[in-house]
Amino acid sequence: MRRSEFLRAVEDEFPGRSSSLLNDLVLSPLSGRTAKEALAAGLPPRDIWLALCTEMEVPESRRYGVGRLEPRKR
Repeated sequence: MRRSEFLRAVEDEFPGRSSSLLNDLVLSPLSGRTAKEALAAGLPPRDIWLALCTEMEVPESRRYGVGRLEPRKR
């Protein structure tokens, strides 16, 4: 998962709340960092996404592939 895919996934899953979740929500699995701090520290966006999903109780069915762009049609 790329950073852009992560940010898109957060916005898709939490419309209107993504900014506050990224900046304010402390994630225990990330050593008490916010998502923004974890990104700045170089943690993989996929790990941050999964920690955020766990904290926010996102069903597993919506955790994989969210934020990915559809493949280009040829």
